[in-house]
Amino acid sequence: MSYHSCYIIRVYIPLLNLLRHRLLTRLAGAPGEHFPAGRELSGARSTAEMESAVEGRTASVLFAGFRALGLFSNDIPHVVRYNALKRRFYVTTCVGKSFHTYDVQKLSLVAVSNSVPQDICCMAADGRLVFAAYGNVFSAFARNKEIVHTFKGHKAEIHLLQPFGDHVISVDTDSILIIWHIYSEEEYLQLTFDKSVFKISTILHPSTYLNKVLLGSEQGSLQLWNIKSNKLLYTFPGWKVGVTALQQAPAVDVVAIGLVSGQVVIHNIKFDETLMKFHQDWGPITSISFRTDGHPIMAAGSPCGHIGLWDLEDKKLINQMRNAHSTAISGLTFLHREPLLVTNGADNALRIWIFDGPTGEGRLLRLRMGHSASLTKIRYYGQNGQQILSASQDGTLQSFSTVHEKFNKSLGHGLVNKKIVKRKGLQNTMSVRLPPITQFAAEEARQSDWDGVIACHQGKLSCSTWNYQRSTIGAYFLKPKNVKANSATATAVDITSCGNFAIIGLSSGAVDVYNMQSGIHRGSFGDEKAHAGSVRGVAVDGLNQLAITAGSERLLKFWNFKSKVLVHSLSLDSPPNVMLLHRDSGILGLALDDFSITVLDIETRKIVREFSGHQGQINDMTFSPDGRWLISAAMDCSVRTWDLPSGCLIDCFLLDSAPLNVTMSPTGDFLATSHVDHLGIYLWSNISLYSVVSLRPLPPDYVPSVVMLPGTCQTQGMEALEEQIEPSDEMIEYESPEQLNEQLVTLSLLPESRWKNLLNLDVIKKKNKPKEPPKVPQSAPFFIPTVPGLVPRFAVPEPSSDPQQSKVVNLGILAQKSNFYLKLEEGLQNNQYEGALNLLKELGPSGIETELRNLSPEDGGSVEAMRSFLSMIGVMLGRKRDFELAQAYLALFLKLHLRMLPSEPVLLEELVKLSSQVEEDWTHLQSLFNQSMCVLNYIKSALL
Repeated sequence: MSYHSCYIIRVYIPLLNLLRHRLLTRLAGAPGEHFPAGRELSGARSTAEMESAVEGRTASVLFAGFRALGLFSNDIPHVVRYNALKRRFYVTTCVGKSFHTYDVQKLSLVAVSNSVPQDICCMAADGRLVFAAYGNVFSAFARNKEIVHTFKGHKAEIHLLQPFGDHVISVDTDSILIIWHIYSEEEYLQLTFDKSVFKISTILHPSTYLNKVLLGSEQGSLQLWNIKSNKLLYTFPGWKVGVTALQQAPAVDVVAIGLVSGQVVIHNIKFDETLMKFHQDWGPITSISFRTDGHPIMAAGSPCGHIGLWDLEDKKLINQMRNAHSTAISGLTFLHREPLLVTNGADNALRIWIFDGPTGEGRLLRLRMGHSASLTKIRYYGQNGQQILSASQDGTLQSFSTVHEKFNKSLGHGLVNKKIVKRKGLQNTMSVRLPPITQFAAEEARQSDWDGVIACHQGKLSCSTWNYQRSTIGAYFLKPKNVKANSATATAVDITSCGNFAIIGLSSGAVDVYNMQSGIHRGSFGDEKAHAGSVRGVAVDGLNQLAITAGSERLLKFWNFKSKVLVHSLSLDSPPNVMLLHRDSGILGLALDDFSITVLDIETRKIVREFSGHQGQINDMTFSPDGRWLISAAMDCSVRTWDLPSGCLIDCFLLDSAPLNVTMSPTGDFLATSHVDHLGIYLWSNISLYSVVSLRPLPPDYVPSVVMLPGTCQTQGMEALEEQIEPSDEMIEYESPEQLNEQLVTLSLLPESRWKNLLNLDVIKKKNKPKEPPKVPQSAPFFIPTVPGLVPRFAVPEPSSDPQQSKVVNLGILAQKSNFYLKLEEGLQNNQYEGALNLLKELGPSGIETELRNLSPEDGGSVEAMRSFLSMIGVMLGRKRDFELAQAYLALFLKLHLRMLPSEPVLLEELVKLSSQVEEDWTHLQSLFNQSMCVLNYIKSALL
């Protein structure tokens, strides 16, 4: 028997038997048992063992936080730095617990800092370090990444930082000002102010003012302090309104002061004289900056996202940059001696404006932008798992790359009529923008030919098409002609796998089919409408043969996609909320309003699995690429992973914010989620792809712990994963026994070269016979004697323990009996042949032939030794272990001693027993082979 045939016996026969069982079950009319419900995930372990294994587990064993996508800025003002060595400007923006550093020249991401324990509340920078405060602590970062200094001493939250040479000034919300020495981290000076009289709101170090800082207050007054002598030099009475911004003007002694009333005061602090005043009607001044490239222009930000540009010579407003950001202007900075303005806001956008026009108005030069409102839908686009499409409440549809930010792109806002906007040149398109996208479906099959994305909008009847390749809204708005605009809205969409048809479900219960290339209506399901209630979900199988629709009246309907005829209808226990189809396996997942999940097979139209455990509304679901896992996200802040073959919950973890959407990469490497009140997409790496994961069913009373959302730094999740895996007792290594079952034929682990060519040794020796005799070297070197065998060992003489050793030579040691021969003699007495078999396993083919040849009486052996060898082969066949070795050793034995065996009755009796045993084993194997070949031929020929 060949090695490959025996390998099939051990590995493939159980799999083929399982497959045969599933096929016969399906043909017999029991479609509900596609998955073996009683099979355990990790061997045959008892319930008590599984509960004890998961007792100490609280975090996820399948997913680890990797990084966040789509985060560029928040409400913390940015920081601009200049690198004299590279002669480049760099801008640093805060994104939660870390900050990003961008090169202004191309606005490319240069570095991402390590995360801090809390959200960053303010930032500052000098030529060497970046300072970031979080809570009542702030740290200094070197090389835009790692923390080198940490300063602790405040009792309240820090909201202002000001670098000051070798020192840094920090101010908390209790108006306590502390000056620190950077490198020693020691406190140099502390100033305490009464919050009711002077609550510090801004801080500035005026140019050429040595050891002096200017402080602004919410009460409106300003104070000039000498921090070296700890003296108050002067108090400015102010303008009876709070100070919100301080900025040094290009002229010495002149400072711009922004007020809560919207005024900008240009003040000379040397003579306490107001030079000029400007007023903006957009609310408090958020930030101020001056151009230093020869144009006397000042820019002032506002809470409504507008920027006012003021001419300091003519003392008038020369231009307005309306809607520069959709939220308040967090920070704006003119680059030194450059006509460039850097702005950021809480709308998750970082913009660079260039002033090169004759009117003095800035135009957008570069942009890094994510979503400015909560996400409504995310899905992976394509099969490479590198792009994620996302829709948001801000009305945009964007694509984020999991590889690099340079591959991100925005498909823009949906416009009611794009031609009118182009013809009239409308600057403010808010009135013609479509409402936010609530659902969308995408297919890349025909993206180069026509639109491949279909989306339905909040409160709108028509659905818009989008072209991913051109990154723009499509040419058609798909809506039925016989339905009034205000009578129904689109609630569910899907697109076929070929990219030719779109299926749209309405709140009125109608389900229509449209051609994506022409936008023509191609039919409707049902006589008047498909459902009596609102359509909650639509799906089409991979071959465009079957369409599935789910309605709020608790009905799930199956339709013939071509003829639009109802095929089957299924009643559900509760109205469906989310419907998801895995086209490759034909498995349909339904999340119901009673917080349960139902899984169906669309071919048999039977329920195959039901899951319960969520304590809130299920927002979204996704399948793993192989269809084995179903991952659900709910308003109870949990993400649960269900194993479909076993019907068990295998992973669960909680988040500090409820997940709204969840989608898994087509390659299975990442899980992406979006959350309430979060603007980013969060990636979770699949641990099972690069580590051994023990998946055990979780008990019903399992209580998971809260897992923090990943940051934008990739190393954060890996460090957390290492901390999670090291102390865990769940990663129990499974040691396979030498024989899984006494009825299974088990092979040895020896390579084929040890036994496959035993019958052809004479041919091999003839081929390897040298043509010339070996030449004796002139001076033979000294060799330490070694013991013959495959593993070289030195022949070290054993020390004698007997001091009075006899000098009489024992002639018994001259007998030519090998260790293998002696073990066979012992086996005749105790019927134990493990030692003899282990010796044969250590020998090579030539050594095995020599040992078996020496068993003959003609070569120094005996008939009893030959009988013992046959008994050893019988024991090996009886135990069904080392099956291929038994066959090979027996074949070589018969070849060597075939002429002698008929003349010995004792040996003939043993051979008769072996013959019947070998025949019985082969008959059993032959039946298994025939059965397996029958199943394989049926799979190859039958149309399933």
